[in-house]
Amino acid sequence: MQRLKAMVVKEIWALLRDPKARIVLIAPPLMQLFIFTFATTLDVTNVDIAVLDRSQGVHAAELVQRVAGSPNFRKVVHVHSAQELDAAIDRQDVIAALVIDNGFDTALERGQQARLGIVLDGRRSNAAQIVNGYINQIVSDMNLENVPQLRGGGAVVTNWFNPTLDFKWFTLPGLIVIISSIAGIAVTSQTVSREREMGTFDQLLVSPLRVHEILAGKVVPPFLVGLVNGILFLVVAQIVFGVPYTGSVLLFFPALSLYLLSLIGIGLFVSSMSMTQQQSFLGAFAVTVPLMLLSGYAAPIENMPVWLQPVTYLNPARYFLILMQGLFLKDMPVSAVLQQLWPLAVISIITLTAAGRLFRARME
Repeated sequence: MQRLKAMVVKEIWALLRDPKARIVLIAPPLMQLFIFTFATTLDVTNVDIAVLDRSQGVHAAELVQRVAGSPNFRKVVHVHSAQELDAAIDRQDVIAALVIDNGFDTALERGQQARLGIVLDGRRSNAAQIVNGYINQIVSDMNLENVPQLRGGGAVVTNWFNPTLDFKWFTLPGLIVIISSIAGIAVTSQTVSREREMGTFDQLLVSPLRVHEILAGKVVPPFLVGLVNGILFLVVAQIVFGVPYTGSVLLFFPALSLYLLSLIGIGLFVSSMSMTQQQSFLGAFAVTVPLMLLSGYAAPIENMPVWLQPVTYLNPARYFLILMQGLFLKDMPVSAVLQQLWPLAVISIITLTAAGRLFRARME
């Protein structure tokens, strides 16, 4: 225990002896959490839309006013010909164009079905589909208010787990996973390679420390750093961003701990393979990017190719993302949490064992 304690203290001092390094361990993850929470959103707002009104009637003017009054659109650009419409979309001045035909008002006055045209910029496919949904919703609301037989009808929409459809409620739990991954692997991947560059790795070889004691000493400091960051994220999410945490706090810590251990195992494996810190940085980058992309945060796993979906079962971020979203928004029960915890435990055992064997082989 004395040797293990000395190794842990030595590794902690290696992380904290530089004042700049102390700031880097805490400040950048918090800054990333603040910035990315607002930056990574699929909500489409402040976009411009063109309108080609060939009807020039009362109903057409009402529709244009409704579009202009929507909080999702910044400006309505009136065009007077199909050529102007093409040019506006081609220059990306607008993301969509609403085309109102000549007989729009006449058809509505007669109680007939009126047709609208929507031209979307397919170069921004996701945003264009969302804008299309906005326009269709405006048209549906106008129909419900102006057609007597439709009044009082329509669907009653209830949004479970996120009543106001605040995108931060979805973004922030996922960002905890992503930022923890980046910080955890980045800190751990430098441990062994830093020893080699500083020339202290040879001192470890001749020290009375055993291999498992050296590994334990290198696991504890990044684990503590990740734990502190995780607690900060949990507090900031609720106090600053107002994202509710509906699950049990006691379940948060085993989930975070197992995830950190799996990340530390990956980081130690990368560091043991590297001879320099630059190699460790490149190795950590090569591991972190697939970890994030295959987690289900950027795109649902169900949308990935069938042959790629089984690969995600090897990704610890997949399980931790489910846990974070479930604990924050859905009050995930213990049984559901355990279904995600045991794969994390298996992955952490495998990664730590592989890192330990590679480290032992390098020492020998």
